[in-house]
Order: sequence, then structure tokens, then C-alpha cells
Amino acid sequence: MLEELPPKTEVVRSVILSPREREIYESVRRVVSDEVRQALRAKGLGLSRIVVLEALLRLRQICCDARLAPRIDDPPEQGSKIEELMSLLEPLLASGHRVLVFSQFTKMLDLIAARLDAKSQPYLMLTGRTRKRQPLVDRFQAKEVPLMLVSLKAGGTGLNLTAADTVILYDPWWNPAVEQQAIDRTHRIGQERPVTVYRLVCEGSVEERILSLQEHKRALAQAVQADAGRTAGRTGFSLSEEDVETLLAPLPRRGEEPDDEE
Repeated sequence: MLEELPPKTEVVRSVILSPREREIYESVRRVVSDEVRQALRAKGLGLSRIVVLEALLRLRQICCDARLAPRIDDPPEQGSKIEELMSLLEPLLASGHRVLVFSQFTKMLDLIAARLDAKSQPYLMLTGRTRKRQPLVDRFQAKEVPLMLVSLKAGGTGLNLTAADTVILYDPWWNPAVEQQAIDRTHRIGQERPVTVYRLVCEGSVEERILSLQEHKRALAQAVQADAGRTAGRTGFSLSEEDVETLLAPLPRRGEEPDDEE
């Protein structure tokens, strides 16, 4: 029962995009905003959902790391969010915490793994490509390795990872139920220590805007799934045109509230 579990603390860590990342984000945002508006004029919102979801996906990829997004010239070698992750991991691991890092994007986990390799930091990785999951889980639970990278596809259900006391959601998922399933790999019966959950969210971006919308429009979660292009036909599309405008609005200038699209 939930009351038997140790406390859980959730923290949002804001990530500030670099000037180059902001430039890339805004360039892509202008293109996809035009594509979405054209689709809305031609077909209306109901028939434009895949166009909208793909636009949001491209912006989410840039928030994670510009190297994830297609057709980006000269993306930064090290993104602001991966730098934030590394600065968060170092003191956590040094002080004996055991950490799970979740991402929807397997390629993002590969980029994180490359940084960890460069630092000679031991880790385990569990993705949809992993054929034998249980030996990795057993090693983590036996505390042989303090860090595990986990993909959404592989880590949503069926895993007991109570050796961890820290969960980092590298890219927020817009379905709270899916996020909760990931967190529950650690915060479940058998957990003896308090659990801390970190969400890494790019300031002023589509990530921050969707989290804000979720606070007062919980049904939004059903519209923007991790595998949106494949699931769009099976879920209710609860975005309004006003929501779409909000999500695709320009990045605000630092220190200012988001501006409306002109």
C-alpha cells in the first residue's frame, strides 16, 4: 500500500538552452509552425493531429539534444541538457546514491552512454534491444553497478529496481500514467529509502509549456504519447487549436514570460 512506502520527492530541474540551441529550436519551430498552420487551414484540427504531434516531437528532440533531430546542420557536440544530467549525476553517484535515468529516445541513451564511457563511469543499459533483461536487473539489484539507463519501451512495466533511490526523467513524458509506471520501478514495495525524482525540463520550451498545460488540462496527456505517430489513431486527441498555438509559441527572452506568436 502507498502509505507503507517511504516518502517520494519530485523536483523539476530547469535547463537553459545555449544560444546555438535556441537558434536551432527557433529555426525548426518556425518551420513546423507553418506546417501545422497549413494543415489546420486545409484539414482542421481533427485530421491534422499527426502533423501536430510530429512537430512537437521535433521540438522535444531538440530539447533533449539537437543531434537527435533530423536535418540539423552543425548541432552542438554537447547539449545543455546532457551537461545538466552529468552535473547532477556526479555528486549523486559520489555520495552513494543509486540512479535510474529514463528516456524515450534510445539514441539519447547512446549519447549519454558515450559521455559515461569517456568518464569511465560504470553503468548498465536496458532498452528494447536488450534480449536478456533479468541478468541486468539482478546486477543492479545486487548493487554491482550504481547507474542504469532505461528506455521507455523497456522500462515501463515488469521491472523491480528498488535498489535505486533516485529517478531521473531525462525527457518528460506527456502521459502521467507512463511516467508513474517508470517511477514505480523504484518506488514500490521493497523500497526502504526515500526516493527522489528529477525531471529535466528546458526552460521556456515545449517541455515546460506542456507541463504547465497538464496542470489544468489532464486529458492532454492522452494526446501526446511517446509513440504518438503510431498511437494517434487509438487515443483521444484533446489538444485545442489554442493549445497548439501555445505549445508552438516562440521561446521567451530570458527573464520574460512567453510571448504570443505574432
